[in-house]
Amino acid sequence: MSNAWRSEGKTRSLSEVYGSIPIHSGPGFWKNLRAFIGPGFMVAVGYMDPGNWATDLAGGSQFGYTLLSVIFISSLFAIVLQHLALKLGVSTGRDLAQACGEAFSKPVAIFLWILCELAIVACDLAEVIGSALALNLLFDIPILYGILITILDVFLILYFQHRGFRVLESIVMSLLAVISLCFGYELLLSQPDIGSVMKGLVPQASIFQDSSQLYVAIGILGATVMPHNLYLHSSIVQTRAFAHTESDKTKAIKFATIDSTLSLGLAFFINAGILILAASAFHINGMPHVADIRDAYQLLDPVLGSKWASALFAIALLASGQNATLTGTLAGQIVMEGFIDLKLAPWLRRLITRMLAILPAFFITWIWGDGKIGELLVFSQVILSMQLSFAVIPLVWFTSDKAKMGKFVNPVWLTTLSWIISAVILSLNVYLLLQIFGLA
Repeated sequence: MSNAWRSEGKTRSLSEVYGSIPIHSGPGFWKNLRAFIGPGFMVAVGYMDPGNWATDLAGGSQFGYTLLSVIFISSLFAIVLQHLALKLGVSTGRDLAQACGEAFSKPVAIFLWILCELAIVACDLAEVIGSALALNLLFDIPILYGILITILDVFLILYFQHRGFRVLESIVMSLLAVISLCFGYELLLSQPDIGSVMKGLVPQASIFQDSSQLYVAIGILGATVMPHNLYLHSSIVQTRAFAHTESDKTKAIKFATIDSTLSLGLAFFINAGILILAASAFHINGMPHVADIRDAYQLLDPVLGSKWASALFAIALLASGQNATLTGTLAGQIVMEGFIDLKLAPWLRRLITRMLAILPAFFITWIWGDGKIGELLVFSQVILSMQLSFAVIPLVWFTSDKAKMGKFVNPVWLTTLSWIISAVILSLNVYLLLQIFGLA
């Protein structure tokens, strides 16, 4: 396996926290699992960020429970791809960005890095907008001021980052718990039809026959599988101090996969919860065009008959935006160091990324008003869709190469399944882009 990589003296991914979390060295399922729980939940954040909310709201309000199957299938895709990402990190000691930097020529690596940076900025844009919207809904802070307030995230994240990686993981999991409790309560209030929910988990022919359903379905897929999460997961799984023997790597892959699968199951619950809430609160009550987050916020109280419904919706949105901010910061550091071996002070790296997201949000809101916020969210998801295959295809290629992976190479069935998933994602995202530009 060593001869497959150009460099043996590579820099450790996220060197300041590499191998910093001790793990249980003996037997015991729960003790081992406890040591590996964390990275998967940080990755799951990207699968429920504010960019997902608009597509889930649109799908539920317009088509009821029909597109639940799309969220379910997208989540299964995500589980497979994140397994490949963590396996690459554990088995080779390289994150996906480092692997690309070594496997491809410098111009190709720089091209992939630029695309990835655009995706991270687009993701950060969704976080900025989502947080500003939540502040507006909760405290009536103007969107423009809310966008500027998000600059403070830079310093908040740096403070917690210096406290240790486990602290970051604990904050993320706490915010995920807040989001889950908020949606759990709202789902109880909305009293969805369980039979219709179960039926919605089965793919319907109408999704492919109705162009408007297909458009929203592709949007859900594009918003669910996030490219920067593949780079992130392949790196942060290496924060665990496992020994570099085949048996210890096998154990690390096993428990990291359980962590990842559990956390992405939670992400499925949140995304499905948003769609089910929209279906049971709006679609069933004859309001099929509630796709805007602010419209949903204003209608939840009267529709569900609870003064807490709208407030909990906005609190969940704020928690979602802050969570995604934490993981976006780390992803930016990983891709910059991995692709081009460039290190910046964490505060400078974060400030650059945040400013690149704030500037378009600020000026578009300033010039055209709050009405363009929804369009900006959609645009951010288009950028993510365009970049996705440039992360997925190298990941599948690396993990299917025995020279690079050795004993940990994908079995034939997983290689086949991974390439099928890659082809589906590529085809659907190309179709989505053609639709957006009026060419299909």
